[in-house]
Amino acid sequence: MKLLITGGAGFIGSAVVRLAVARGHQVVNLDALTYAACLDNVAPVADSPLYTFEQADIRDRASLNRIFTEHAPDAVMHLAAESHVDRSIDGPGDFVETNITGTYNMLEAARVWWVQAGRPDGFRFHHISTDEVFGSLPANPEVKFTEDTPYDPRSPYSASKAASDHLVRAWHETYGLPVVLTNCSNNYGPYHFPEKLVPVVILNALAGKPLPIYGKGENIRDWLYVEDHADALLTVLEKGVLGRSYNIGGENERTNLELVRTLCAILDEIRPKSAGRYADQIAFVADRPGHDARYAIDPSRIREELGWRPSVTVEEGLKRTVQWYLDNEAWWRPLQARDGVGQRLGTGRGAA
Repeated sequence: MKLLITGGAGFIGSAVVRLAVARGHQVVNLDALTYAACLDNVAPVADSPLYTFEQADIRDRASLNRIFTEHAPDAVMHLAAESHVDRSIDGPGDFVETNITGTYNMLEAARVWWVQAGRPDGFRFHHISTDEVFGSLPANPEVKFTEDTPYDPRSPYSASKAASDHLVRAWHETYGLPVVLTNCSNNYGPYHFPEKLVPVVILNALAGKPLPIYGKGENIRDWLYVEDHADALLTVLEKGVLGRSYNIGGENERTNLELVRTLCAILDEIRPKSAGRYADQIAFVADRPGHDARYAIDPSRIREELGWRPSVTVEEGLKRTVQWYLDNEAWWRPLQARDGVGQRLGTGRGAA
């Protein structure tokens, strides 16, 4: 199968690219190489005859038309997006342009090519989204997001992703475009850009810097190892029912404070400090505006219909992740110099 994967130089996208090539798929990686992208993420497969790279922006319709015509993909996996909530608070315009207008361009380019190709039966447009579109959950562990949970986005990022989800469903209902959708919980793992919580904690800990936790650290997230997520995405692409959405979770709920303390304990074991413990560096900071209290995925549909479950616990996955960052300083060190990395963003005082 030939896959057109957008955002394939990003965190989740590169995990999908690496796994797809390893499984024998042809991959065309379409990425604009914005600040959070890194071609080193796909270096393990870059020399494969199954891999092709196209530098293009999903906001550029002419480039998309050319790429569809030249490569004639059997399926699209659309991951390209602006994804950092804090950056969306400071500058929502990029999120609207990329996540909404860019998805519209992808849908139209895919639809035109699909029609011109004679509407091949096997074609799929897989739209990858987030559980943040569902809003915030109460603390009750019995209440979780299902595929039927009403949308209730609370940040510019989640609102832009909700809008893109609605566009994908509309193109399926209106034009018959064969689509599947997925909404995932918080990802973590190797190649995670160093502005998100897990890599920030690891790298700040190693540098002897404060480990910032918003509010009291009581916000709860379900954590999904990125390589598990990539496996789930390919499963949905191959087996998912057209027009259907699937929630992908790690079945690993933790408060942010619990997660950070787990990371500190792993570092204490693998790379102990000369004096004290890494948890001594924890620092509580002013909360993010509109910070959702809890996300949690009910994974029943993907488990029962497609037979997929995550393979690692959060403790196992975090240990692998910490070791990866310890072994790959040459990857993360240059990224720390990129715009905004290491700065407090999302206070609501930034310019659009």
